[in-house]
Amino acid sequence: MNHLPPQELLDATHAFPGRFSFKAIGRTNDDFALRVVATVRATLEQEFDAPYALRETAGGRHIAVTIEPWVESSRQVIDVFAAIRGIEGLVMLM
Repeated sequence: MNHLPPQELLDATHAFPGRFSFKAIGRTNDDFALRVVATVRATLEQEFDAPYALRETAGGRHIAVTIEPWVESSRQVIDVFAAIRGIEGLVMLM
């Protein structure tokens, strides 16, 4: 199954429509967390922010944003990953 293209792998392992969890880690400066939330909302063309949680590292240099929007398809998941990858200050995306 690991040899499938990303969209087929998502379709094989997740039920759509439904909630999907994204985690983005970035620098705490420059409103990184707010930009992640806004990017997800805009990419999915939703009126409201999806449920999310923030967790700052002990040293305060990085923040983890876990956001769980409602997605209709694996294509939307791929689109959200692509949009988040474009955010300045991103360190890791899961």
